[in-house]
Amino acid sequence: MRLIADLHIHSRFSRATSRALNLEALAMGAGIKGIKVIGTGDFTHPLWLNEIENELKESGSGLLFHPDHKEISFMLTAEISTIYKEGDKVRKVHHLIGAPNIGAAKKISEALAKIGNIKSDGRPIIGMSSRNLLELVLTASADAFIIPAHIWTPWFSALGSKSGFDSIADCYLDLAEHIFACETGLSSDPPMNRMVKSLDAYFLVSNSDAHSAGKLGREATIFESEPGYHEMLNAMKTGTGLAGTIEFFPEEGKYHLDGHRDCGVVLEPEETKRLKGRCPVCGRPLTIGVQYRVYELADRFTGPSPKARPFSYAIPLKELLGECLQVGPASAKVERLYESLINKLGPELNILLDAPVEDIVRAADEKLGLAISNMRLGRVSKKPGYDGVFGVISVLKDDPVNMKKTEYEPAKN
Repeated sequence: MRLIADLHIHSRFSRATSRALNLEALAMGAGIKGIKVIGTGDFTHPLWLNEIENELKESGSGLLFHPDHKEISFMLTAEISTIYKEGDKVRKVHHLIGAPNIGAAKKISEALAKIGNIKSDGRPIIGMSSRNLLELVLTASADAFIIPAHIWTPWFSALGSKSGFDSIADCYLDLAEHIFACETGLSSDPPMNRMVKSLDAYFLVSNSDAHSAGKLGREATIFESEPGYHEMLNAMKTGTGLAGTIEFFPEEGKYHLDGHRDCGVVLEPEETKRLKGRCPVCGRPLTIGVQYRVYELADRFTGPSPKARPFSYAIPLKELLGECLQVGPASAKVERLYESLINKLGPELNILLDAPVEDIVRAADEKLGLAISNMRLGRVSKKPGYDGVFGVISVLKDDPVNMKKTEYEPAKN
């Protein structure tokens, strides 16, 4: 069966997250988005793990479910931040961890608690190397896994410009053979990753890293498998049953280009090189973005990869509605139309990716039909993000307010 999974998310116990993020809210949010398997996030936090154990039930497949939302499955996942000195650099790397059952999750948490404080944050900071974290996780359970998280993010990732390595193998050393997939992150897409030959060794997965229920599914991974822990793990390891990913346009990510937010400076890689990485306004170092770092490590413009999978770009539906209505995506007008569309057409990701455009036009209007058609075809205008500032993707920038019926293209069945 086809299922959409979003495995990297957070609970209310992580910093800078919605206080409304409980397990029921996550299950409800996943249903609205069209996500069938969602990560629990933050299982290393004792209070959150206690809620997981008390509120969710085991399905017998290595996944869990909420009694009031049995159609949604949970996978035990967490994000760990490791900060350590290796060689002559301080390394700051984030890791997505998965566990096959609550017993394994407890073992991982207990081992981490001996090293660092796991109570202060749902995404704890641990002073140990990436290699040793991987060893700890696999010692707790041979069926547990680590996926390097948002591998290009400047500040906290395996390949990022500020603290990264030049390869995934350099990060995990003699245990690197246990790494089978990498997470693209919001500021990169599969074609960018495939410019680096060393990444041919890994499948690419995508997740939202959501800090609120509304952000679920902004990136996700598509499986052709039953909703089971071992089935999904095998798909990510072998590619059998790994159908593809749903991606941000990478320019919308908040670290795509180089820049300096305080000075309002945003630069393409060539200009950054000319300025030797210094802000032209204040002279301080620029935050070097994902595109620059990919180009720095790239050894081909593009190329086929034996592990490449199809992918689709998606823009959150509320952003599209905000552009169509010329209001903010959080406005009451957008919320009303969003709820109406979900009631008429089903989950958000179905509307964005699969619903026939003529059905969208009937449920809303021609402008939204055009907006979604443009998104699917990549006919968009991009204002790239930089230094923590999200980019803006426009699907109607060059179109008049009044659309003609012939200006949108029906979806191909």
